[in-house]
Amino acid sequence: MSASILGSPLSAGGCSSARCGAATSQTDQLPASLQQRFQDHPCYSEEAHQYFARIHVAVAPACNIQCNYCNRKYDCSNESRPGVVSEVLTPEQAVKKTLIVAAEIPQMSVLGIAGPGDALANPGRTFEVFRELSRRAPDIKLCLSTNGLMLPQYVDEIAAANIDHVTITINCLDPEIGARIYPWIFWNHRRVQGREAAEILIAQQQKGLEMLVARGILVKVNSVMIPGINDEHLKEVSRVVRAKGAFLHNVMPLISEAEHGTHFGLTGQRGPTPEELKNLQDACAGEMSMMRHCRQCRADAVGMLGEDRGSEFSLARIDALQIDEAFEQAARQRRAEVREAIHAELEAKRATRHGGKAEVLSFTPLARGRPVQMAVASSGSGVINQHFGHAREFLIYEASSKGVRFLGTRRAAQYCGGEVECGEHEADNTLARTIAILADCEVILCSRIGIEPWRKLEEAGIRPDTEHAMESIEGSVFAVWRQMLESGRLDVAPFADQMRA
Repeated sequence: MSASILGSPLSAGGCSSARCGAATSQTDQLPASLQQRFQDHPCYSEEAHQYFARIHVAVAPACNIQCNYCNRKYDCSNESRPGVVSEVLTPEQAVKKTLIVAAEIPQMSVLGIAGPGDALANPGRTFEVFRELSRRAPDIKLCLSTNGLMLPQYVDEIAAANIDHVTITINCLDPEIGARIYPWIFWNHRRVQGREAAEILIAQQQKGLEMLVARGILVKVNSVMIPGINDEHLKEVSRVVRAKGAFLHNVMPLISEAEHGTHFGLTGQRGPTPEELKNLQDACAGEMSMMRHCRQCRADAVGMLGEDRGSEFSLARIDALQIDEAFEQAARQRRAEVREAIHAELEAKRATRHGGKAEVLSFTPLARGRPVQMAVASSGSGVINQHFGHAREFLIYEASSKGVRFLGTRRAAQYCGGEVECGEHEADNTLARTIAILADCEVILCSRIGIEPWRKLEEAGIRPDTEHAMESIEGSVFAVWRQMLESGRLDVAPFADQMRA
């Protein structure tokens, strides 16, 4: 099977983007039998998100709680955040759309139901989709996200539907904190408010978590970091959910722009800075595996993490297409071939890795180099393959004497639009915002970059680097760090710090 099916080369030279010269991740240390269960899941595996795609189907419009950080929007194509969809689907439309997407994007491995309300506040619609796809596309992993209020009631049905991955949003364990996040819940046919509402929700979430773990279902916990409200408390949340068997913790930043119309946005509650988010994730990582590649996707997202191909699969187009059993069988075969190609490529990369941490530390001078943060423009497959001006997000890595580690992603507005050349594009404000977002990075690696953004990035103390285009990300990040060390550039503070001083 040709690697070109993935849209960009699987084999890009260099070492694996997974762990070349990098510290071993917590998930790498898990038993092989457990790793096999999430190796194709882009939301559960940092490595898989570079190679596998997902689809969220918007069949769950109703919600049974109100969150101060949420504002659900329908028929909206201009925002990229949870709770937003362009079209709400019937279960029949959702099944058909999934089968068509899985045929046209054969690296699609996961179907998720994440809203735009709550999957378990719409149980009939949710489980109808899961049951039908479990029968017609058994190779696709099934995943749901829930606030957890109704979770204990449906754990048996989740297990019966072969749903192997469940995400619960748990923002607190303290009902006083919960009362500041959740204005109300709908429970036993009545609206409950304040501390009482938070107490009920927290108890249901914890009970549901325990029940899922007891049935061997993988649980990821999402938490929204809200500065001044639950930021310090999330360390306790992480400790408790790990003790109860949660597999992964995803601490996400509050999306607080006023234009989204949320309560927190309209009342001035700020979101965390990148440094605050990183520090909290690092603090929680002492307790459990952390997810750092979350994109806070729309409830109808399609494609790789970081991209949205939903507009290619409109309801009008889906309704017009006809599929039959032969179509479905051919699509399953193609998906199997694509996965085999991806796994073979990843295994080949793992087999040719350098000696990992031992080799890195054997190079004596490495021990004295300070850590350096770098931004990477990539459209996937673990390689540096994107023009700076085309990037809508940047991957952030830290290189040090301990190796390379992935810190997370940062959204940015696209500097170059459509057919306009970067040098002619009037986007000073966009570029200024991107530079501000990347202010703590010393290097940006991309495939190409225009003269004007190159100059302004350098003026801000961020050095563009295009020497590693189409090479593996982590191997390139470490090579640049090593070059900085050997040239003496790590003996002084970062340029941006010098400017501030």
